[in-house]
Amino acid sequence: MTCIKEQPFLPIIIQSGQHAYGVARSFYEAYRIKSLVIEPTVKGATMRSLFLGGSQGIATQNSSILDFHYVERLDDPTHFVQALIEVAMQCQQNKLILIVCDCYYAELIIENKERLETYFILPYIDQALLKKVQTKEKFYQLCDQYKLNYPKTMIITNEHHAVSELPFQYPIIIKPSNAVTYTHCSFPEKKKIFLANNASEMQYIIRSIYRSSYEDSLIVQEFIPGDDSSIRVLDVFVGRDHKVKLMCVSNKLLEDPSPQNKGISLAVMTDYDEQLMDSIRYFLEDIGYTGFANFDMKYDARDGIYKLFEMNLRAGASSYYVTASGHNLMQYMVDDYLLGVYHERTYVQTKHLWSLLPLKTLFKHMNNEKLKLEAKRLVKEGQYTDALLYKEDMNIKRWMKLKLYNQYLHVKYSKYFNESDG
Repeated sequence: MTCIKEQPFLPIIIQSGQHAYGVARSFYEAYRIKSLVIEPTVKGATMRSLFLGGSQGIATQNSSILDFHYVERLDDPTHFVQALIEVAMQCQQNKLILIVCDCYYAELIIENKERLETYFILPYIDQALLKKVQTKEKFYQLCDQYKLNYPKTMIITNEHHAVSELPFQYPIIIKPSNAVTYTHCSFPEKKKIFLANNASEMQYIIRSIYRSSYEDSLIVQEFIPGDDSSIRVLDVFVGRDHKVKLMCVSNKLLEDPSPQNKGISLAVMTDYDEQLMDSIRYFLEDIGYTGFANFDMKYDARDGIYKLFEMNLRAGASSYYVTASGHNLMQYMVDDYLLGVYHERTYVQTKHLWSLLPLKTLFKHMNNEKLKLEAKRLVKEGQYTDALLYKEDMNIKRWMKLKLYNQYLHVKYSKYFNESDG
């Protein structure tokens, strides 16, 4: 592995994929520096891993704005710290900033922060705060304390999961409280989020989950009506002084319909809601948060209230939309953690469209005609960013792969959307 000696600092990004590419792109746009993307060595590569992340996803292949390196046993909690120290020792001429694109690695960094901060700049909370927000169940307890709204919820445990009656109507959502431990369990019916239409479906799903290695609580939650366009994503950076420096809300246009990746944004458009931002800002500042955070929520047309789903201890997978809107998310972090540049609070109001999907696929499957017209207007006005096509990072190999990838996305998601419509 080689590291760029002449750079003033080196961003090290854990886990490849479009999120990692967006982070590297933000650093390159701000400082014209290359990032190092690392992920654990894998024994084999599948077509899915090549396209969607893992085994160096196509997003980071043939790129001139980043270097890529496999790291042995990076995903092993018992070897994680040593693996990162070995990376740091090979890059000791640089100031190193460690950025994660996955909640699993975010928690590992926080749990080992004291050992790692000798080698890296770490824009993350400490372990004491992690214990208060680590699961959805704990996050909802904080929501109660700070009067933040979330869907009507029941907590199910492995010991007590025989539910005779629910305090809300079907259909319902079932999801793990601990997303990190759920990631590592396996069973045939596994999905990121489950929808149950009746009691028998609910019991079948719960039994299936608890037959796996998953042992933590489950969240049983009312289903908030509305399509993808009712979902909002909020990304934020909080400085070391525990004050919010940058906050941006986006309106989802489409999310991934595949069972394994349900909830991941495929296209978003920036939005603005000062009251919502103020409520989240107060919450983050009051609990002493620092670093990146990401919130998923849905607008409930029945009462006109946003209902929070979860909080992630990192920037969102689609968070490059913040940089694309004219407010570079990574630059705010570098200014705060490395350069000592003070920023007043900014709530982003610039309208911008970000999409991983080709536009023909996006517009074909958007149901909200008002948002579709607005998205098309933003494209015409040049306020549009393709997640992976970047003119300053283009060569014939990358161009050809991304064109093929776009065709793959079009076929794949047309299939999923057609199945869901049927």
